[in-house]
Amino acid sequence: MNCISTRGKAPAIRLHQALITGLAPDGGLYVPETLPTIDAKTIDALRAQPLATVAEVVLSPYVADSPLQASLASICEQAFAVPAPLRALRDERDHLLELFHGPTAAFKDYAARFLAGCLSALRSDDDPVTTILVATSGDTGAAVAAAFHRRPGFRVVILYPDGRVSPVQAHGLGCWGDNVRAFRVDGSFDDCQRLAKQALADAELRQQSPLTTANSISLGRLLPQAAYYAKAAIDHQARHDDVLNVIVPSGNLGNACAALVARRMGFPIGKLRLATNANPTLSDFFAGDDYRPRDAIATLANAMDVGAPSNFERLRHWHGGVAQLRNSTRAHSVDDPRIRDVIRQAPERHGTIPCPHTATGLAALQDIRHHGDCRPWAVVATAHPAKFPEIVEPLVGHTVTAAPELVRLAERAAQSVALCADYSELRRQLLAVGNPP
Repeated sequence: MNCISTRGKAPAIRLHQALITGLAPDGGLYVPETLPTIDAKTIDALRAQPLATVAEVVLSPYVADSPLQASLASICEQAFAVPAPLRALRDERDHLLELFHGPTAAFKDYAARFLAGCLSALRSDDDPVTTILVATSGDTGAAVAAAFHRRPGFRVVILYPDGRVSPVQAHGLGCWGDNVRAFRVDGSFDDCQRLAKQALADAELRQQSPLTTANSISLGRLLPQAAYYAKAAIDHQARHDDVLNVIVPSGNLGNACAALVARRMGFPIGKLRLATNANPTLSDFFAGDDYRPRDAIATLANAMDVGAPSNFERLRHWHGGVAQLRNSTRAHSVDDPRIRDVIRQAPERHGTIPCPHTATGLAALQDIRHHGDCRPWAVVATAHPAKFPEIVEPLVGHTVTAAPELVRLAERAAQSVALCADYSELRRQLLAVGNPP
């Protein structure tokens, strides 16, 4: 399948080439030239099948006639070995799509492992070492580090905003060593993302040191996330003979785009809603204002602290215009006091303990129910609450049991390097990483 740029000024390339390139040369994001559809008979045959099998069916049209086709089954088997259960909450109409059972206890584990498998399959023994550059607002970096740690032929460089991730998240970014280096940037996530995009657009740098990205600007991160939405929708329809509506906590919009892809491909997903924190870019736009990126502000839901969401370009491209995009969904803005209230009340009200990001989704669900909506909804649980003990535990009044994966990460020593939000300094560091003495 061919991929084109959202900005329309770059040549079409094959999907496997887009995975290697990351960002289109015109600065746009790659999207499939068309979104394939899966017929009802095939979808029906996926009932009761494991997540890896569903993922293979979802992703097969994109890799047809590419070097990845022969490896797809094994890549999916490894990347989607961890379940993504759809769990009913206290109200039988309410569900939680739990995506935090992977090696770093966050939803980004699935796609990071898939991308790592793809890039390894595309690599030949005589290829130079590739640097994977990733900007992270909390969870992406750890997932990418885990997926590429000690993987032959790859180095990982992580950029994260200093002081704007939780202590557990910061440890998870800096605890790998070996082929992974973490840089704490004096700035916001948007600064980290800007630096990463500058590097990816630097042709001279990429000639000297092969470079790609594992952010959600990469199709190799976005497309595989459609698999767990497809699986959840299939399972829900099999049990209840109804479509599942989805609420996605949203920052850079990659996960929301994946839900849209799954729906466009024909899986039984109904309405899609975005839950955001106090950063107003998306909520203002969907309320009718012009799209206006601005500086990110720090919130309790730090992984969603994004003022200029990259994947907005993809949403706008797929909807053909602003009016169509606004008609397709809504964004629920949830501030920190509301996040605290939801976490505090969630054990009794919903029968669960959410992380701050999942709490924004539960707040949106409460708003939807308040307005009389009786349809089935699933909130995407993006991370394990034990990644945010300093926020969650005082609100629920007891210690949150850490996931085994987090316990293992905590046993590793961690370190990171301070970096100013200046591209020339990042460029120097990338050349040093890519050309060690």
